[in-house]
Amino acid sequence: MFIALVVAAVASLGTPLITSVATSFHVSLGSAQWTLTVALLSGAVATPVLGRLGAGPHRRATILATLAVVVAGSALTVLPLPFAWLLAGRAAQGVGLGLTALMMGVARDHLPEERSAAVIALISVVSIIGAGVGYPLAALLAELGGVRAAYGLGLVVTAAALLAAWRSMPEAPEGRSAHVDVAGAVVLAAALLLVLFLAGERNLWSRHFAVAAGLAVVAVILLCAWAVIELRSTTPLVDVRAVRHPVVAGANLAMLVGGIGMYLLLTLITRYAQTPHGAGYGFGLTTFVAGLVLIPFSVLGFVAGKLTPRVRTRIADPLLLAGGAVVVGGGFALFAAARSDLAELFAAMGVLGFGVGGFSAAMPGVILAVTPKSETSSAMSLNYVVRSVGYSLGSAIGGLILAAGTHPGHLFPDDSAYTTAALVGIGAMAITTLTSLALARRRSSETNP
Repeated sequence: MFIALVVAAVASLGTPLITSVATSFHVSLGSAQWTLTVALLSGAVATPVLGRLGAGPHRRATILATLAVVVAGSALTVLPLPFAWLLAGRAAQGVGLGLTALMMGVARDHLPEERSAAVIALISVVSIIGAGVGYPLAALLAELGGVRAAYGLGLVVTAAALLAAWRSMPEAPEGRSAHVDVAGAVVLAAALLLVLFLAGERNLWSRHFAVAAGLAVVAVILLCAWAVIELRSTTPLVDVRAVRHPVVAGANLAMLVGGIGMYLLLTLITRYAQTPHGAGYGFGLTTFVAGLVLIPFSVLGFVAGKLTPRVRTRIADPLLLAGGAVVVGGGFALFAAARSDLAELFAAMGVLGFGVGGFSAAMPGVILAVTPKSETSSAMSLNYVVRSVGYSLGSAIGGLILAAGTHPGHLFPDDSAYTTAALVGIGAMAITTLTSLALARRRSSETNP
């Protein structure tokens, strides 16, 4: 859980530091945005590869080597080097995001079944609420000591994670084998690069729509080619046949659409809180104070993660997924109806955290119920790739809606644009709820023929 928390917190360091990076390195905000995007991209690419390596006999070595890469990347972000080296360091830090699925595999292999389920649920939760931990700390350090001091936090905690893994991480059970499908990894990396690039480059869609649409078509073609490669491979990077299982497919669809909605609301609230009063709304909060708005998100997310394993003895995991989606939808409704007071933003963020925590804690149970123990890391790694794409799309959709609501010559969007974005989010969570209920209905029909 500590490793999952650390890699999530370090990957989120780019979010509150974008403005500081642009100022310190004399680059545009668009270029500085890549300190976040490149970490998400490298994490999305590394996750399925590490998931496959983690399914084999060298899981401990894979974990230690990956954490060593993350520590080296953290050192690059602290050293007084040019901007390109900072991006390289952030890419190396993002590789650590692939460790979350491996931690689930460790828990499932080495803990009793009743205990492993609770630990896996918490690993899933802390991999999300880590952003709420890293954001305010990084913002505070940036204000006190500059951007290098904030990245120094990443170096300290990743070094601690490497030491903890070296001292306590067990070897994988004997009899495992794993081969990495290099061709599949390369094609998937290219497809994800295009998907995340298109999600992050909002100006490309507004100014060069034909180019963006063409690249989107290429991304779809690459994903289809990747699926064909995986189906033909004797040692696929991801077992696509298992993904065709209705439960796994449904869970990943719920994760994609739900991820869009969850990250959309997170983006809306933090951006609204930092909008200056001169726009006619907003609170003009500093980066650090805006980061404190994430505290209810983290706290209530952790509470939901602790409660979910107890509740799932009475309520099926797909129903818990649906419940989490409904709660997040309630957060959207609260934000749409009441955001004139800062306390209302804290309340909406708390509701979001509780919904995300419950949703994230229930998701592994849905997938692992139909997944062999040896394929835990691989199955969950695909789910985390889907989550990364969903989050990126959520951020992009929020930016597009707010950009559309910004009048020419104005710096900030109309207040009504936030309401429109919230309504879109409610629609996304409604789709997620219906998908989850369909999964619950399927499980019910299988257990009660």
